[in-house]
Amino acid sequence: MALRAGYLPGINANDVEWQTLTYDRDGQAIEVSVPLLSDEQMKGLSGRIKEASRQHLKSMAVSDITATIDATIARLLDRNDTYRQQAEEYLPLITGYDAEMVRLGLTGYLKTFRQSELRRFVAEDFVNPKILDEFQPLPKGGYGRAYGPDLLAHIWAGNVPGLPLWSLISGLLVKAGNIGKVPSTEPLMASWFAHIIAEIDPKLGQCLAVVWWKGGDVDREQALLNQADLVMAYGNNDTLHQIRDRTPITTRCLTYSHKVSFGMVSKAALDTGKAWEVAHQAAYDIVRYDQQGCYSPHLFFVEQGGAVTPQEFAQYIANELDCFEEKFPRRSLTIEEASGVAAWRQSEEMKSFSEENNAVMGDANGAWSVAYSEAEEDLAPSGLNRTAKVISVKQLDDVPARIAPYKAFLQTVGIAAAPEELQRLAGMLGAVGVTRISALEHMTAPEAGWHHDGRFNLLDLVTMTEVERSAETAAEAFSDYVD
Repeated sequence: MALRAGYLPGINANDVEWQTLTYDRDGQAIEVSVPLLSDEQMKGLSGRIKEASRQHLKSMAVSDITATIDATIARLLDRNDTYRQQAEEYLPLITGYDAEMVRLGLTGYLKTFRQSELRRFVAEDFVNPKILDEFQPLPKGGYGRAYGPDLLAHIWAGNVPGLPLWSLISGLLVKAGNIGKVPSTEPLMASWFAHIIAEIDPKLGQCLAVVWWKGGDVDREQALLNQADLVMAYGNNDTLHQIRDRTPITTRCLTYSHKVSFGMVSKAALDTGKAWEVAHQAAYDIVRYDQQGCYSPHLFFVEQGGAVTPQEFAQYIANELDCFEEKFPRRSLTIEEASGVAAWRQSEEMKSFSEENNAVMGDANGAWSVAYSEAEEDLAPSGLNRTAKVISVKQLDDVPARIAPYKAFLQTVGIAAAPEELQRLAGMLGAVGVTRISALEHMTAPEAGWHHDGRFNLLDLVTMTEVERSAETAAEAFSDYVD
């Protein structure tokens, strides 16, 4: 089966060089054609996006933009819609994720972009959302208006289906023209989204584009960086460092690097009636998209003193992972991924030989692994792809001090604890750099408007124009009603 990714308003497809990406999963092959633009084509596309942004998008009300996005998302949620059917059929083949996991995951994720959620999204960053439409009174006096860039460039990474929609929708909400570079691992969802936008509102469809180039293609990347007013980039530290260095000094560059997330389980959650459900929730966070998101847990700190011991809880998680493997089989791994899992497991097995009560559990085929430790271990990434570690601790209050040295790498913590514990731990975790705290089973599903890595989704994308009170006062002297 051959598909085409990308979305290029104003460019004839016959004038574009296309490259074929081939995906072969479990004997099923699929080919996706992706566009390779020349420097001149990128420059021309950027100019058209900027002009369309100024002429159409900047004059739209935010409420009208959210309505169009909502209509787009409604189609992607409709299982009778051709685009949704393509997503359910082809995304499992491209990413390797279980088809049912993709179906459920897409539905849950897309629901965060319905109109009611988008309104919360905007209200989270702007007390008065009308400030995106027109000048509004400021608390300090005078008036202000927020303007998005004419061209926002997105450089996306990862293979979690639909993940680029987050920043692309953010760009539309602040009325930015958008050009996004899709990753080779999942080039379709952002492309489909752009095509549906154009079908619903052709003028808005002129304000965004979806392109591709092979990772490391500096010349094509530079062509976009040179045209952008603002850059948002995702990836590892080395890649982001290079993008920052090549971004013009007058262009803002927002980068999002890899993070480490983990879980915490209080002894209050470890009675015999609750522990199995908590373990099920923890396992779900591990299984969903095989820990490929920055919000996926790598390890769990489990408190001693409950009716269920930390070691028993580790066995509970292992059992739940085994059950999930039956329901949502892990995708086939690349050689590099399989080597990473094997190296992590071997390292943990070596520790179990030298440290009393340490253990490693896993299925015969290596589809999942759980390591258990009673040693004074700190934060460390797992081997990903359904590998996790349970660390026994005397009390959860000791954990923040142990993770404090890793402040730059922290993101999400999933907590199972009583209300007073949650409040106490939240303060301690926030102080050492944790930016998001959720319930277990919700770690991989951030709420609409969450502050990615502690930053603002929309405020970071705008510039403010202020009319100071002095200008208002001075203008009074020139009015036709002055005495």
